[in-house]
Amino acid sequence: MSRRRKASALAGSFVAALALPEVAAANVDKVTASQVSGDWHAPPAVLAAAALAALLFAQAFVRLRRRGRTDHAPWSRAGLFGAGLALGVLPLVSPLDAAGDQYLLSAHMLQHVLVGDAAALLIVLAVRGPLAFFLLPPSILRPLAGWQPLRAFLRTLLRPRVTFAVWLAVMLGWHVPAAYDYTLTHPVVHDLEHAMFVLVGTLVWIQLIDPAHHAGLTRGGRIAFAFGMLVFGHPISDTLIFSPTPVYHPYAAQPHRLLGIGVMSDQRLAGLVMVVEQLLTLGTFIAVMLWPLLRSRAARPVGLQRPA
Repeated sequence: MSRRRKASALAGSFVAALALPEVAAANVDKVTASQVSGDWHAPPAVLAAAALAALLFAQAFVRLRRRGRTDHAPWSRAGLFGAGLALGVLPLVSPLDAAGDQYLLSAHMLQHVLVGDAAALLIVLAVRGPLAFFLLPPSILRPLAGWQPLRAFLRTLLRPRVTFAVWLAVMLGWHVPAAYDYTLTHPVVHDLEHAMFVLVGTLVWIQLIDPAHHAGLTRGGRIAFAFGMLVFGHPISDTLIFSPTPVYHPYAAQPHRLLGIGVMSDQRLAGLVMVVEQLLTLGTFIAVMLWPLLRSRAARPVGLQRPA
């Protein structure tokens, strides 16, 4: 079978999976978007963390610009940081939070990929270079830098293999149905889940972008790291897309369906959200890393072969 036929068959099976009939679609109430659109709230922990992050970035940004290093602190970095902070906060305070907690797995998955991956990517991009070393004021940085247990812990945590193992454990562990279902009825555990997603998302993008230029990974190592994230993230998305039955009980048992989206359509949409987000972030990163290698190879002169 040719590659084109294989791709067509895969696409066909994916479309067929999305088109499978709904499970127990009868006797459900349709919830309109207007019924959740006003559900904005202000979790104190989220707002405090966002305010602290904004304050640390602002003082680092101002300190560098006062030193005349606008090349390391351009306004584009402030824009990146602001966008990252917005992607980290809005999903947790907007109606998306209520939609994900109460109605749609796909909304919950969108919340997770925005908070734990896209937001972390933009923030790490914003603070790369000297800005990373200015994030903590000297009065805080000096005592922390001299605390050997903390330095040893961070050195271990930022080893590529350790970072990848922690990311994998958090991603797979929280998507186990028993753990995922438990968070929906226990707010404190749910907050812990979100915090862990933010932490591991930040750690993996530190490995990939290397904002402090520690060179823990070569270019090839970073490509392999990102590819590994794509590979090991697929069991979650594939299960959601191709499972013939609901994976998470609270969503299957929900009689009120937001926008009338059925249980199985919602579940497959959640898997698709995860696939698309990973391709946009990790796929783009891999392409950016490969581009100089491909360009240099294309520009390499081809030697002429002498006739025999």
